Amino acid sequence: MSWLILALSGVLEAVWATAMGKSDGFSKLAPSVVFLVAIVASMVGLAVAMRELPVGTAYAVWVGIGAVLTVGYAMATGEEAASVFKVGCALVIVAGVAGLKLAH
Repeated sequence: MSWLILALSGVLEAVWATAMGKSDGFSKLAPSVVFLVAIVASMVGLAVAMRELPVGTAYAVWVGIGAVLTVGYAMATGEEAASVFKVGCALVIVAGVAGLKLAH
């Protein structure tokens, strides 16, 4: 169960990171509210997952999921240029996250 909570928290990390970017320095209300709700939920989920998972593994997986989803969303929506190199780097992160899961 802790791995599922950690994965969902990683997804929420991507949500709050994207919302923070869209908030224009927290000057836009809707993305700012999404940021606040998502960051609290993401941190709570990370903390709950860390009850059973080692802190280093949990944090690395959380950040990896959030980073890959954030950059993937930005490339998919055209907010960030996509390239074979960027996609390859994201796949390396995914492989690292999977490796940490397998090593646990």
